[in-house]
Amino acid sequence: MREFTHMVSVENGLHARPAGALANCAKRFKSSIKIKTQAKEADAKRLLSVMSLGATRGTELHFIIEGEDENEAEKALSDFCAEHLA
Repeated sequence: MREFTHMVSVENGLHARPAGALANCAKRFKSSIKIKTQAKEADAKRLLSVMSLGATRGTELHFIIEGEDENEAEKALSDFCAEHLA
């Protein structure tokens, strides 16, 4: 199991476009990928689930990745967050 945390710092938060891109990134991997906030949990591979988090600027996202390609998934998702949500 791999875990990392990322603070959303973009002005518009995790709205439809970046949520869709995040879900598409997650779908490339076989591992189970969950995102938790203080109040909710989402399946990172499902757009509506990710959008239901309601992550705005300042929301801390905690990623939990389990599976055969978890190391690669962690790297890809961490890079995605740094590029699109920072």
